[in-house]
Amino acid sequence: MARTPWAPGAPALAGAARAVDAVLSRGESADAALLAAEGAPERAAIRAIALGTLRWYLRLAPAVGALIARPRSIEPLVHALLVCTAHQIEYSRNAPEASVHAAVDAVRLLGKGQAAGLANAVLRRFVAERRALFERLEADPAVRTAHPPWLIERLQAPWPGEVAAILAADNEHPPMTLRVDLSRTTAGAYRARLAEAGIESREVQWMPSAIVLDHPRAVSELPGFLEGLVSVQDAGAQLASGLLDLAPGQRVLDACAAPGGKTGEILEASAGAVRLTAVDVSAERVALVEDNLRRLGREAELKVGDLTDPASFWDGQPFERILVDAPCSSTGVIRRHPDIKLLRRSSDIAPFARTQLAILRAAVRLLAPGGRLVYSTCSLLPQENEEVVAQLLEAEPQLGVARMPRGSALAPGALECRLGTQLWPGAEAGTDGFYYACLEKTTAGP
Repeated sequence: MARTPWAPGAPALAGAARAVDAVLSRGESADAALLAAEGAPERAAIRAIALGTLRWYLRLAPAVGALIARPRSIEPLVHALLVCTAHQIEYSRNAPEASVHAAVDAVRLLGKGQAAGLANAVLRRFVAERRALFERLEADPAVRTAHPPWLIERLQAPWPGEVAAILAADNEHPPMTLRVDLSRTTAGAYRARLAEAGIESREVQWMPSAIVLDHPRAVSELPGFLEGLVSVQDAGAQLASGLLDLAPGQRVLDACAAPGGKTGEILEASAGAVRLTAVDVSAERVALVEDNLRRLGREAELKVGDLTDPASFWDGQPFERILVDAPCSSTGVIRRHPDIKLLRRSSDIAPFARTQLAILRAAVRLLAPGGRLVYSTCSLLPQENEEVVAQLLEAEPQLGVARMPRGSALAPGALECRLGTQLWPGAEAGTDGFYYACLEKTTAGP
């Protein structure tokens, strides 16, 4: 391995700081910010440091800020580096002194050499004083749990008994869960192939198509991935096809389909025997669905269209089944996307709810009498879930609540709500946080 003039770990710290700064300063998603590191030899370390820093940012940043006389005078990129290094000191196995040394070189790598002395002084103080700093700062629940106050408040109101577990689960590393194409193999048979490749796994007892890896792997290492035998998908997301109650020959609409995980799941669960139309709002997003289906060896009618404007894609023939996996706050998948804590705002929730209701009301027009509509989000907030369904039922009297498995019969530990079922991140089922509601069209409507 070629030697560099930099301390070990400095390039990874610099790359992580660039990604964190892109999230904080430009509002980029972590996935988009990390694209710049794709070709770097340290890309895995960059990703781990950046996501860990974002996960714990609201705990680490106040501690770093307390050690700087004028925090606002620090350039954002340098501040991002300080917090990334604080993450390494607090959460990695590296010797704290080595992390400080790497950070001083990383400052220079970032072209901010004039801040090297400040970085060295602040981080050495962090090493020495962090226990006392956290003891004082963690009197604030937002710092202690590394969550924004608005989100804690919105979770506390409806879920007082669950909020502590939700916040703790958000800060855990998520499992890597696979969906096996049961029309081609079984979970047991695929686990045998994993074992042959030296990959340890376990089955999910309540979801026959789901397997959890003991340790995450690159998809290129998964046997049969390129041939579509297996996909990466949370076990909670794999519930959608069962709730649709599919039958051969049905016309099925997958609304808001990108990137195509549930599209593929529907086709696998039905062995391709349904007539599936997948719609999303842009050609770029529909292309993601197309790529997914090409790998799986499955086919669907793909449409670019706006669900609130059915004329943009609909041929006038009703659908017997519709899945609306609506855009939402994504507060149920924070453990996978910790940048949500920093990018999402309380003011975002009402616009999401209005969009969700508009999409659902448009979907009702496309649903055949006697047809079933499944509404899904990866949100934990009733404003996007039960409250939206309640408004829909009031506005569309031809809709009724359809039968679905009760609470934990859907997934272990799931909570049966008045108008649906809520899954928690982590919890007994081990899934991300999802909400599901099943509705049926009892009459033709106006």
